[in-house]
Amino acid sequence: MATTKKTPVKAVAKKAPAPTAKRSKAAEPVPAPEAKVAKAVAPKAEKVAPKIATPTGEFFYAAGNRKTCVARVRLYEKGTGLFTVNGKKLEEYIVLASKRDSIKAPLRITGQLKTFDISVVTSGGGLNGQADAIRHGISKALLEFDPSLRITLKRAGFLTRDPRMKERKKYGLHRARRAPQWSKR
Repeated sequence: MATTKKTPVKAVAKKAPAPTAKRSKAAEPVPAPEAKVAKAVAPKAEKVAPKIATPTGEFFYAAGNRKTCVARVRLYEKGTGLFTVNGKKLEEYIVLASKRDSIKAPLRITGQLKTFDISVVTSGGGLNGQADAIRHGISKALLEFDPSLRITLKRAGFLTRDPRMKERKKYGLHRARRAPQWSKR
């Protein structure tokens, strides 16, 4: 039998982890007061839209609805055709020309395009729903101005509130009618 020599194992000392330095607010560098003054003197150049003057005087009011959108419309008499939506010009708020045309359609049909200054406050939904709500509100406000316009607006379909809305979600389903996936096995 062969004999084997055992070699002694050297003990390796474990190094203790270095203590982490805690940061205190006093240890952080404090910016010089001149730097703060320089920031205050040179503000960022931001585009600020000019405030549009809201018309004053007597107006005809109506509220239009579509889906979850509500548009509160004011038609000011003796206007120049100024059209504001939520404090912005119509062209800035509604970007699509087709939607702007549909909004102005009741005014165009009745021949009142440059007769009124129009101020609209709208909320809820998206831009398409808001555009339809504004058109509905303008149509109803035109009726307040002149009830004889009813036949013209009714034939064009502008006085009918579109009843289509999103169907509510039902329990046990993912959406209103979408059921969970069914597996046979």
